Amino acid sequence: MTSASFHPTTGPARRTVVAAAGAAGLTAVLAACGGSDDDASGDTGTAPSGSPSQEAGGGGSGGGENAGAGAALAATADIPEGGGKVFPDQKVVVTQPVAGDFKAFSATCTHQGCAVKSVADGLINCPCHNSSFSITDGSVQGGPAPKPLPAVQITVSGDSIRLAG
Repeated sequence: MTSASFHPTTGPARRTVVAAAGAAGLTAVLAACGGSDDDASGDTGTAPSGSPSQEAGGGGSGGGENAGAGAALAATADIPEGGGKVFPDQKVVVTQPVAGDFKAFSATCTHQGCAVKSVADGLINCPCHNSSFSITDGSVQGGPAPKPLPAVQITVSGDSIRLAG
């Protein structure tokens, strides 16, 4: 008689199961936090120069990622001077660096695609990894973000701010 211990050989080993569960969890987290690192270099949607309304922002919207183009976004009174406001549904942040000068940028952080959440002290802030961007030109002011926030075209007519269509 042998005294070999009984080890079933059917089914995956415990290490395999634990590793697979860990990989699945990591994949879910990365999918939730990740975003596209593609820039909007293929965008050709810029507003014509010299239109009767004031133009702000320098670039396009990134290929239609900003829903509601042409619809009223906010009243000028809603955007504080020296600050701004994030519009999560439209994925845009509108700022007013100085009185009457309105700018707009993508609300998607260039680091890992998280949504920026606040505007304070002249900075647009991303809570995921503490990247911050200038309210004047979207340039990186701190954190791991590799590129500035892309500009988004807006028009200001009277007291209404609209996404350029």
